[in-house]
Amino acid sequence: MEVKAEHKYARISPRKVKIVCDLIRNKDAETAKAILQATPKAGAALLYKVLCSACANAENNNEMDPARLYVSKVWVAPGPTLKRGRASARGRYSRILKRTSHITVMVAEKEEA
Repeated sequence: MEVKAEHKYARISPRKVKIVCDLIRNKDAETAKAILQATPKAGAALLYKVLCSACANAENNNEMDPARLYVSKVWVAPGPTLKRGRASARGRYSRILKRTSHITVMVAEKEEA
């Protein structure tokens, strides 16, 4: 059984978060939290909060053992893009795209060996 936590409309580009997602995929939850706390990337703090939420959901809502949890799936999808602009040279207008992300983390219990 997998338990999910999401952060929708996060104001960070999906490309920046995907780099950090690859670091924690298929790691146990405590190791993944330690990796995220030591990673100096912008997406690491957001991903840490979502991972903690998924672990809390598993422990409180589904009575899973927190010591046996691992990150089964993690992905980032692009959210809606905010279109902004600023004045440019020669009376022109430059578009600025402020991207958003939907961050999803799924945790599951390890099977007994």
